[in-house]
Amino acid sequence: MIVVSRRIPVQPDKVFAVLADGWTYAGWVVGAAHIRQVDSHWPQVGSRIHHSVGPWPVSVQDVSCVLAVEENSLLELEARMWPMGSAKITLTLTPDTDGGTEVQMAEKLVRGPLSVLPGPIQAGLLAPRNTESLKRLADIATHR
Repeated sequence: MIVVSRRIPVQPDKVFAVLADGWTYAGWVVGAAHIRQVDSHWPQVGSRIHHSVGPWPVSVQDVSCVLAVEENSLLELEARMWPMGSAKITLTLTPDTDGGTEVQMAEKLVRGPLSVLPGPIQAGLLAPRNTESLKRLADIATHR
């Protein structure tokens, strides 16, 4: 499992509000290119974001599905990009003593051909991407 974290200088409810707005997904998730639809009950367990991943014209249409949610503290997703595979992503929000939020993003490739890559190669691919995703999430949450 690849884990990155970032402190965001707003309270967890502000960060979670961005996560709970599925239409912002392509704004902070590196690689997500277009949101086609967000289930009306997002981010409840089982709800999905229908997205495109990758640059046009080779983008792949797929979905991300909520596996677990605890308002203002946890969002766990299965993010799919078939035929490449899918990943389990866990975002954990922890309030800090200065009124901000420590956001931890853990990702594990769980299905498909990319899931058989050795851990160091997965880390080399995922850690920079997820670090940038958290930077984008921070920008949206801070300036919303």
